[in-house]
Amino acid sequence: MYKNFLKRVIDIIVSLIALLLLWPLFIVIAILIKFDDKGPVFYKQIRTGKNGVNFEMFKFRTMKACKRGDEMKMSHEERVTKIGKFLRSSSLDELPQFLNVLSGKMSFIGPRPWIVEYYERFNDEQKRRVNVRPGIIGLAQSKGRNGLSIFEKIKYDLKYVDNLTFLMDLKILFESVKVVFKKEHTEIVQEDIKEELRQLEAQ
Repeated sequence: MYKNFLKRVIDIIVSLIALLLLWPLFIVIAILIKFDDKGPVFYKQIRTGKNGVNFEMFKFRTMKACKRGDEMKMSHEERVTKIGKFLRSSSLDELPQFLNVLSGKMSFIGPRPWIVEYYERFNDEQKRRVNVRPGIIGLAQSKGRNGLSIFEKIKYDLKYVDNLTFLMDLKILFESVKVVFKKEHTEIVQEDIKEELRQLEAQ
């Protein structure tokens, strides 16, 4: 009952409360983003959702708005804005994903939604990680976020899919809070993504 009904009800309630309470923070962050670098407030990217259906995921923009081709002239560090560094380190850049939760494309807790190139390289067993809605926070992130290998992340995601309960979601929530406040994570960059895709391709 929790997996098929109550979890979605909780997602709707949590996302509505979060958006109602956090809208002043959204405005402040939007102003800071615009003040720091001209460009859109939100960053949108296509990710793989439940049952392999793609959707548009929202985040606060943390990188400079470059003209096409100019991004190749800068390193990843050079492209991240000043406010962007703070948003990433505090995980505040993830807040707009409550809009995805409210729309039903994501859940508050579940495997992180990855770019479609990952799903295209999954074997049949690995594709089971999309049998549930992707989440803002997940079991893999609570165990170390980007400090884990791609196959360790998938292992934890499949464990979540096979053992989804209210108590597991509650445990993930508390463990994820500890990870963020202790800053027990590393930032994933384009080079990491390329290496993970290479590993999936070679499996």
